[in-house]
Amino acid sequence: MERQRLELLLSCMGQTNLDIAGRSGITGDVLIINQCGCDGYAECPTERGKARMFSVDDKGLTKSRNMAIERSDADICLICDDDERFLPDYEEKIISAYNEVGQADIIIFKMENRPPSFKDEIRRLRFPLTAKVSSWQISFRRESLMRTGVRFDPLMGAGSGNGAEEELKFLRDCERAKLKIYYVPYVIASVAQEQSTWFSGYTEKFFIDRGNTTRYIMGFWLSILYAAYYVIRKRGEFKDSISPFAAFKATLAGIKENKLTLLKKQAEREDGG
Repeated sequence: MERQRLELLLSCMGQTNLDIAGRSGITGDVLIINQCGCDGYAECPTERGKARMFSVDDKGLTKSRNMAIERSDADICLICDDDERFLPDYEEKIISAYNEVGQADIIIFKMENRPPSFKDEIRRLRFPLTAKVSSWQISFRRESLMRTGVRFDPLMGAGSGNGAEEELKFLRDCERAKLKIYYVPYVIASVAQEQSTWFSGYTEKFFIDRGNTTRYIMGFWLSILYAAYYVIRKRGEFKDSISPFAAFKATLAGIKENKLTLLKKQAEREDGG
């Protein structure tokens, strides 16, 4: 059997050269989307592959992810950020996982310095378990996304102004497209960041945005149940910034506002018109 080719899809900003590939410990193929205010292309060899960097005059993390998906030509892709450090055997682990779980369209991996989200066993993941997944754990068979048309939602994520949860929306869309999601507990990298770049504290806006995103992903009633669960489970983390009652009230305000759903409908009307 011909060996499947892996390519990492790395999103970053303001890079002036390809040094980020070496700093990240990337030894194989990597496709870099560099949002820097100008257009350009550069490439250089890595130890066992090639680094390609597309510099673009564009903003938005989900736009960057989608550009990378479109421009890749690999069999398997892994989403990654500019603050990861890959272990020397990451490529062998990822390809081995897809050989072991041949039915998988999406495989979620484990990070070295992060608390594990699941037990150390190969298992099928479905919502709501996918709510525990971060974007830099996600890999996929590119053909599966090209066949189904699933992409990251450009209305969500860093740079959109509408809050995060874009990885949950992506995985929900994968499920709806009948793609199979698995967790394989192979450690492939470490992640340096302590908080997402979009996170600026447990403010009222954070919870309003969360209400909007959860309704967009889950629907009205399930988003209300999830809001109550989240406030109860996470209250120890945010109670010094905002009371649980105020957090729940703000989340309900976002659910009622339903901004993302309205923006989606507006975009569909404009595309259709």
